[in-house]
Amino acid sequence: MKEFHNNLNSLRTHGKSFYWGSFFLPNQNKLAAAELYSICRYFDDLADDSENDVSEEIKKEYNEIISNDSHEINKFFKKHDINLSILGDLVNGLIKDQASVRINTKIELIEYSYKVAGTVGLMMLPIILVDNPNARKHAIDLGIAMQLTNIARDVYEDARMDRVYLPKEWVGETSAENLKDINNIRTQNNVKNALKKIIKLSEIFYKNGFVGLKYIPFKTRLGIYIAAQVYKGIGDKIKNNEYRYNSRRVFLSHYNKLLITLISLPKFLLIKYIYKDYSKIRDTFKNENL
Repeated sequence: MKEFHNNLNSLRTHGKSFYWGSFFLPNQNKLAAAELYSICRYFDDLADDSENDVSEEIKKEYNEIISNDSHEINKFFKKHDINLSILGDLVNGLIKDQASVRINTKIELIEYSYKVAGTVGLMMLPIILVDNPNARKHAIDLGIAMQLTNIARDVYEDARMDRVYLPKEWVGETSAENLKDINNIRTQNNVKNALKKIIKLSEIFYKNGFVGLKYIPFKTRLGIYIAAQVYKGIGDKIKNNEYRYNSRRVFLSHYNKLLITLISLPKFLLIKYIYKDYSKIRDTFKNENL
């Protein structure tokens, strides 16, 4: 079993955008966020580090946690008053990834994004000192936005793992093999059109997330805002590249992150004027209000 406590190394290595934003968090909140990230990363690695189907192993690990009050993850969740059923939703999303992944509709894409990322937004709320239940839908939407950015960035890498997250209703019967053929004109056009839609959808979810920043205490609000703006910057870069599809993953340099941070700081002071209205674009999830 991996040690989870104060694991900033995992956050620094794998969660680079959030790690950047974490510099603006108070130290205690930063350490708790890093611990939560390490827990999520542990399950993510468990799901991805084997070429075999490890669904049963993932289920076994989760069941051991929820049935053992002395388990370090169980204790972490109790300490921060996080419902373990939310972690269960994340686990179910990772189990879905064990088979060949084919997303059929936009609704299915949103549901999947909730499971693997919206849940993380929910679990973060007590860690960043949010106790207003109205914040929950915004935290979920911000997590969904980030996952949509992930999917737009990782189309080629996901195809290599036989995973197609671009909805069938957007790309037709496109297979993972098709997506690996980056020189095919039809593939290029299909992916370009899908990337336009997924980035546009992510922008709505980012806005919904930013509308809820008012529920976050001021001392932890800036860290979350900067991390989200940096992550959004990946999608902005995909858009600025005219949605070109190739095998190279889009990433942000330290200069890019610094520039986004500097541009975001004045906006941060005007959040309540810039981000006002919530757009209802999804159904309520079962465990959303636990």
